[in-house]
Amino acid sequence: MNLREAKEIVKAEILWGDELLEREIRTACGADLLSDVLAFTKDKTLLLTGLTNVQVVKTAEISDMAAIVFVRGKYPATELVELAKERQVPLLVTSLSMFESCGRLHAAGLRGSGGEEL
Repeated sequence: MNLREAKEIVKAEILWGDELLEREIRTACGADLLSDVLAFTKDKTLLLTGLTNVQVVKTAEISDMAAIVFVRGKYPATELVELAKERQVPLLVTSLSMFESCGRLHAAGLRGSGGEEL
């Protein structure tokens, strides 16, 4: 799946990264605890979170994530958007909850990044 497809599935708005919508996404992770993100994600993961601090972008960069989707209609501050531009991390916002967003992506075939399939 690519970022453009994921954007449509979760009905997201692009805050930054229109030119990166063809970026590959292999897995997804829904989390608000960044230590879990660091421990359980793989490269090319789509991060869904309600956190809007700059640490989210830094964590996404360290983990080589494909993009960040802010859930529940949360918009980050300008400082975070500018950092994401510098680090080439696309940002999206959806009004959907984290549960609904993850469920829709899973139903579309995207798998979680942190565990084994049952």
